[in-house]
Amino acid sequence: MSPGVFAQYVLPHRLLSRLAYAAARSEVRWWKNLLIRQVLTHFDVNMDEAQQSDPFAFPSFNTFFTRALKPGARQADANPDALLMPSDGRISQAGRIKDGRIFQAKGQDYTAAELLGDEAAAIPFRDGEFLNIYLAPRDYHRVHMPWTGTLRETLHVPGRLFSVSPTTAAAVPRLFARNERLVCHFDCDFGPMAVVMVGAMLVSGVETVWNGVNIPKYANQPLRRDFRGQNIVLERFAEMARFNYGSTVIVLLPQGIASLDDGLEHRRPVNVGERFARRATG
Repeated sequence: MSPGVFAQYVLPHRLLSRLAYAAARSEVRWWKNLLIRQVLTHFDVNMDEAQQSDPFAFPSFNTFFTRALKPGARQADANPDALLMPSDGRISQAGRIKDGRIFQAKGQDYTAAELLGDEAAAIPFRDGEFLNIYLAPRDYHRVHMPWTGTLRETLHVPGRLFSVSPTTAAAVPRLFARNERLVCHFDCDFGPMAVVMVGAMLVSGVETVWNGVNIPKYANQPLRRDFRGQNIVLERFAEMARFNYGSTVIVLLPQGIASLDDGLEHRRPVNVGERFARRATG
C-alpha cells in the first residue's frame, strides 16, 4: 500500500471535509483567488466555455468550482434513443453487472446492494449495466439526467470520504460502497434507474435541484426521503445535481433495456450529453 493511500485510512476525513467546506465558501478576496489560481495552474480548466469566463469574478472558490456553462457548450446526443453521459470527466469503469457485482478495478469489486444501501433496491440491477465516471478538478461539476425519470426516493448513506482517484480505486476494496453517498432512484419508461453521487476526500457537498444541499450534513445513519406523489420529473439532459470538488457519479440500469456503446474504456474522457448506451427497442 502506498503512503498516500495508507494516510487516507488514518486521516480524519469528515474534519478535513468540513474545513474544506468553510475554505471553499469564504468570500475573502485574496483567499478565494489563491484557491482558484491553484486550480488554474495545476489543471487544464477551459474557462472559455463558462458562462462567466473571468475566474476571479466568482465570489467564492465554490461558485467558481460549480460554475455554469454557456448555452450550447454541452448538447444532448440527437438520437432520442441515446442514454446520455451524466457528467464531464473520465470513465472509471463501465459494463455488465454480473450476478449483482460491479467491477471497480483489477482485483476489486463490490455489490450493487452495498452501493445502494438496500438489498431490495438492488434486485432490478442484478444483471444490468453500470457506468462510473470520475470527475477531476478541471471538469464541469454539474450532473445531468441520462434519461427522463420521475424521482421516487433518495437514500443518504453514511460512510468514509476516501479519494476516488484511479490510484485509490485500485487500492481500496469496495471504495464506492464505503464512501458517503447520495443514492437517487428514478422511475423511467423502462423501469428503475439509479444515479449515485459518491462523496470523496475534501468534497464539501452534494446538492440536488429538488431539495438543495444533501451532504453535508454528514450522516451517521441512513436517511431515506420519499418523493412519491410529488411529481418531480426531470427530463433527459436536465441538470439534477452538482458536486463541490471532484468525485464520482455512478449510473445503474436494469438488464435488457439498453446496449452499452463500444469504446467505453477506462480513463476515456467524456462530456455531459454524449451517448453511452442505446435504448433497446421492440
